[in-house]
Amino acid sequence: MNISRRHWSMLACGTAGAWATGCRRDTKQRVAVIPKGTSHIFWLTVEAGSLAAGREFGLEILWNGPPTETDYSRQIQIFDSYVAQRVDGIVIAASDRKALVGPIDRAMAAGIPVTVFDSGLDSTNYLSYVATDNKEAGRMGAREMGRLLDGKGQIGLVQHLPGSVSTTDREDGFTELIGQEFPGIRIVARQYGMSDRSKSMAAAENILTAHPDLNGFFCSTEPSATGTALAVKSRGEAGKVKIVAFDSNETMIADLREGVIQAMVVQDPFKIGYEAVKTIHTKLSGGAPPKRMDLEGRVVTKANLDQPEIQKLLNPDLKKYLGA
Repeated sequence: MNISRRHWSMLACGTAGAWATGCRRDTKQRVAVIPKGTSHIFWLTVEAGSLAAGREFGLEILWNGPPTETDYSRQIQIFDSYVAQRVDGIVIAASDRKALVGPIDRAMAAGIPVTVFDSGLDSTNYLSYVATDNKEAGRMGAREMGRLLDGKGQIGLVQHLPGSVSTTDREDGFTELIGQEFPGIRIVARQYGMSDRSKSMAAAENILTAHPDLNGFFCSTEPSATGTALAVKSRGEAGKVKIVAFDSNETMIADLREGVIQAMVVQDPFKIGYEAVKTIHTKLSGGAPPKRMDLEGRVVTKANLDQPEIQKLLNPDLKKYLGA
């Protein structure tokens, strides 16, 4: 039976493996994007930004992440599966600063460029790092807390997760600036909310019980802020106990309008997703993306909430990229 060269090539691709470079010349380059979790609005907005970059640069975006940010082993499994598939590049938010070092080393050694976004790790063996300047964002939150409390009072921190670089940087930036610029403010308690609203609510309630004269909370993520706001409302302390939150969702925005939350330090997750994928495109196109890209945070209060640029930041058009 005579087989044309074209058909023979197709058969060879089927038997030798679909991921061979020579068999994929007519397909889009594939970039895997792996968030820490998939349940919070922050990650959905990152996904939208990555898809926007995929459309612009002609890339196929493969989005997959663990359901919760505490499932480190699942994130590693997802990462390793994409390495086995020989994707053209990987973009990942490292759930743990140490656990992802080995897998990323193996991917880089295999010639698969990896960009780390949102949260870093104890290594520099990656293509690029794209994230909010979290230390400075934490300082921004501290300055806002200092203003709200007129430089004096007792506060508690509802933190995110041990081992998370991005949130630890926020918490460290907040703590350092409070100590340097507001000696009249004391941090009297710290508890982890473990990326869970219910656990964050319980943590805030524990702090309020132990410190009935508490004046404020700093919450370093969306779930910790949402849970803390619930605790403050349930105790009838809304407005009395000031909350400086990080990130946003619809509930938090409503709480800001109602005076339950006094300020939110927000990121631009759409831009984070877009720029992270863009670094892979630059590398695959023969360019050299920047090793590090620090994006600015923004303080949102009731006073500036309705400004057009703030509304665009808080309400990106997710349906345009994610569908209904």
